[in-house]
Amino acid sequence: MRIGIPREVKPLEGRVGLIPAAAAELVRHDHQVFIEKDAGVKSGYSDDQYRAVGVQILPTAAEVYGKAEMIVKVKEPVEPDLKLLRKEHLLFCYLHLAALPKLTDALVKIGLTAVAFETIEVNHHTPCLAPMSDIAGRLAIQIGTTLLHQPQGGKGILLGGVPAAKRGHVVIVGAGVAGGAAATAAAGIGAEVTVFDILRERMEQMRALGPNVTGLYAHKADIAEAVKQADLVVGAVLVTGAKAPHVVSADMVRSMQPGSVVADISVDQGGCVETTKPTLWDKPTYVWEGVTHFTVTNMPGAVPRTSSQALSAAITPYALKLASGNWRGDEPLRKGINVEGGKVVHPALLK
Repeated sequence: MRIGIPREVKPLEGRVGLIPAAAAELVRHDHQVFIEKDAGVKSGYSDDQYRAVGVQILPTAAEVYGKAEMIVKVKEPVEPDLKLLRKEHLLFCYLHLAALPKLTDALVKIGLTAVAFETIEVNHHTPCLAPMSDIAGRLAIQIGTTLLHQPQGGKGILLGGVPAAKRGHVVIVGAGVAGGAAATAAAGIGAEVTVFDILRERMEQMRALGPNVTGLYAHKADIAEAVKQADLVVGAVLVTGAKAPHVVSADMVRSMQPGSVVADISVDQGGCVETTKPTLWDKPTYVWEGVTHFTVTNMPGAVPRTSSQALSAAITPYALKLASGNWRGDEPLRKGINVEGGKVVHPALLK
């Protein structure tokens, strides 16, 4: 199969669909791989490194899309990509269509087959989403910690505290991969951490992180009380393929002290905080009722080298199956299909 890797055009998005080592696996299986010039540079990979493993460099995105049968990219297509996609293409990338009805309509109109990283499922786990959720969870704490600094408009606290000064309080809603990574990072710097979930085993995992971590059931009243006392709230609720429910209400956010921070990792799926609206890295935050919101839709794009390496490791086995042409019997990939033949086919999107 002919596989194309275009350069990402979302603002300040530095990731690349496949790093050279991953592209080499496809070449080794007798597939042709094309990459747009400089597509890997922001992730630390030069065109020469791709050439060395048998990848062909093409000067423009139009040529990549023109030659390829399968498109492997990172983020959902934006306007320049949509103009180049064809009915014959097999699109393999993050889509998050539940929060993007206009994109859904555009892909339906094109008539292509779109397989989303985030809806590939293996035993109720999402292996191609997990590495980016892990990174986003860690980033939510790193960025949130900085936004609490007074020069950034924050309330002026050090999350971990010091002798004679109180620790900061981090509240995390959702203890999956993203929430668990956020809890690990927050606990590691010494903050008081409260994590909400509905599964007992996840609460146990959170408590095991240390004596400064509490795992609680996600009762609405308990979430409201914790949010009111929080310095940093992290939203990390995921319903595979569907729009995230609003677990943290606007009234809860309004109850927070001025200078507090909300970091909503669920923003790709619409956000689990009612006051969330999507932002980009060129303007990553906004203030609502005195609370700073960090809601970038491509958080892992800030660390493209790390992210591209982790993502390639996750998606390469599935890219190989797709490229073989004999993948329809693979249940995880069947669950990954969001749009096909001019129709929405994923059950969560149909709802």
